[in-house]
Amino acid sequence: MHQVTTPRTEHPLSTAATPARDEALLAEVVELRARNEQLGQALVSRAVIDQACGMVMALAPCTSEKAWDLLVDMSQRCNIKLRDVAAALVATTKDDPLPEPIRQELRQALRRLHTADRR
Repeated sequence: MHQVTTPRTEHPLSTAATPARDEALLAEVVELRARNEQLGQALVSRAVIDQACGMVMALAPCTSEKAWDLLVDMSQRCNIKLRDVAAALVATTKDDPLPEPIRQELRQALRRLHTADRR
């Protein structure tokens, strides 16, 4: 069956706009732009985190859930944002050194994971 849709009525922005309405529209535009920027950053961060999870899965080997948990745990123990831990790990593929606190925590996290898997 075909669904019949009616065209939406467009409300022109310029019809009898009051200063209060202009202010409200401006505030909404600013909020939407900020939200759009945050979503864009989240998408980029998520891609890097997914790449880091893949690296952990190759190192461990483990499931994606365990890799995620390992990265979150490392982030919390180092007091470094997850996206920054992931970015540092991924940067090693371009011969960037892993910062010492992250390197030490990764070594310990992999040991903990290996020990837990033996039980």
